[in-house]
Amino acid sequence: MSALQSSIDAIRIAAEAADRIKATDIVAFDVADLLGITDIMMIAGASNERQVLAVAEEIEKDLFVKCGGRQPRSREGVSEGQWVLLDYGDFVIHVMHEESREFYGLERLWKDCAQIDLQLAHPERSGDESD
Repeated sequence: MSALQSSIDAIRIAAEAADRIKATDIVAFDVADLLGITDIMMIAGASNERQVLAVAEEIEKDLFVKCGGRQPRSREGVSEGQWVLLDYGDFVIHVMHEESREFYGLERLWKDCAQIDLQLAHPERSGDESD
């Protein structure tokens, strides 16, 4: 079973919000077949703590406004600004400081999963160009 279309649509909204705030290497993986608890994992990078928080806030705002008041089930890492995790149930969003992202290498966990086409206007800032 692959990710629900409603989850894909919502993650594209989140990716657009992250891209608007200049997040880097935005990628999303369809993990529905691998995990029974969520459909999609999205990862976005930011160059500093302030940008991590700004990206996470913009994602939350857009998902609330454009997805009928949708709010995350939980938010973690907001006080540190190194790695903000937004859990929406059907999908999980990681906004990570570039150093944390490099250290933890979350993409390695999902490398065997299909990557979702985020249909971003600025693909040069996303992870779509990597091998």
